[in-house]
Amino acid sequence: MIDTGDLAPDFALASDDGGEITLSALRPAPVVVYFYPRDDTSGCTKEALEFTDLIDRFEAAGAHVLGISADTVAKHEKFRDKHGLKVTLLSDPEATTCALYDVWKEKSMYGKTFMGIERSTFVIDGEGRIARAWRKVKVPGHAEEVLTTVEALSR
Repeated sequence: MIDTGDLAPDFALASDDGGEITLSALRPAPVVVYFYPRDDTSGCTKEALEFTDLIDRFEAAGAHVLGISADTVAKHEKFRDKHGLKVTLLSDPEATTCALYDVWKEKSMYGKTFMGIERSTFVIDGEGRIARAWRKVKVPGHAEEVLTTVEALSR
């Protein structure tokens, strides 16, 4: 399992704006990578809105904010437009990047097991290392805690 101090696995994923984002190309800026289960569900919407509400402060700290799920780019576009999201949403339909970050987990709901994304966030520093990792994230207040970590990196 990757953790604080480890080199962040690089990735190149399609984004909601029709382009492609490569993690290593964003250096030396800090990057927030948050993994979320599905577009337009209540918890995922709240999380995306919390990051969106703070996006100006993340940008002032020089950071990029990337949300990753297995949803398609088309679903991301609808999600972004419906809620006025300002974070970049990346599509990982094969869950390859999710597996690299060890957030692709067996989950259960209503007695059925399935594979899905465990809500997790990583702050990656300008050298490409994990500065902080959160797993099994609880949404309320989480974006603010992540921002505090990012602002501490930029001092």
